[in-house]
Amino acid sequence: MVNIIVIGAGVVGLSTAVNLQRVLPGVKVKVVADRFYDETTSIGAGGIFLPTTTNIPGIPSDTLKRWCETSWSAYSKMATSDLANTTGHIVSHGYLFKKTKTKTPLYASIVFSYREMLPDELIRLGVNSSFIFGYEITTIITNMRKYLSWLMKQFTDNGGMVEKRKIGSLSELYGHCDVVVNCSGLGSQQLCGDKLIYPVRGQVIRVDAPWVKDWIYTDTMTHILPSDDYTLLGGVKDRENSSMMPDQSIKQGILDRCHEVWPAIKGARIIGDWVGLRPMRNPIRLEKETIRLPNGMLRVVHNYGHGSNGVALGWGTAVDATEMVKELISGITSSKL
Repeated sequence: MVNIIVIGAGVVGLSTAVNLQRVLPGVKVKVVADRFYDETTSIGAGGIFLPTTTNIPGIPSDTLKRWCETSWSAYSKMATSDLANTTGHIVSHGYLFKKTKTKTPLYASIVFSYREMLPDELIRLGVNSSFIFGYEITTIITNMRKYLSWLMKQFTDNGGMVEKRKIGSLSELYGHCDVVVNCSGLGSQQLCGDKLIYPVRGQVIRVDAPWVKDWIYTDTMTHILPSDDYTLLGGVKDRENSSMMPDQSIKQGILDRCHEVWPAIKGARIIGDWVGLRPMRNPIRLEKETIRLPNGMLRVVHNYGHGSNGVALGWGTAVDATEMVKELISGITSSKL
């Protein structure tokens, strides 16, 4: 039997592990990570399908669009089925407010609906006059607490194994598997000596605001994202600060911006704070590698560096990573399969 080890238990790692089981049912898959569920960066993601980039250096635009379409296909099927409550995928209507107009985003032709609003619509909605452009969008918001739990259950129910430990080097896994799939995010700084990946700090606030039904996103780092059991207020993208402690001045700034953009959020009870470090890399690393070791060759597929697009692109890159694994194991004797 072919043995595969997936390093990392965030949304990218678990999505890859589940895809491996679906496409290669004869293989044995294990997820190895030093952090699970609440300890992962993925748990704090807003989960809205609005990919924040239309251009990643080194990634062809048609590849980026395919990743988005593949992820959307999976999420939209869950959001419109009887799985929605379990997986945490919600069909969600909302507004994108911008001070400057940019070209139509890649996701505009993918989401359920996307249209530019008229100026008088913004006025009637009471939008701050500094936002000149508005877009009404129906997309999907993923409750990451539910989704990560669902992914893990899918994986373990299908025979997947889990091990909690820190991997210091990819070479540690030689002789323990046929292929390693590296979804370690920032851990790749140490595992691979990757100098292109770096942390971008995020901080959000969870509040109880059941009266807020529509999401709000702006080009001023402000977002209000309701899900079925909390509303997320954010945000920040800070490359210079790697502290994992909530910053009170940043917290107040988030609250002030959200209250200014959408006064209806005022009075919401704060449930908790969250801080995480996004694994940013340009380009996202999705490729095969064969590492020469003293004892032999280690087959590796890398799938990491998604930054703030881990949810939006994660299922798409997981599908591609699975195909790469399939290619690597094609040379292994059929008796092992």
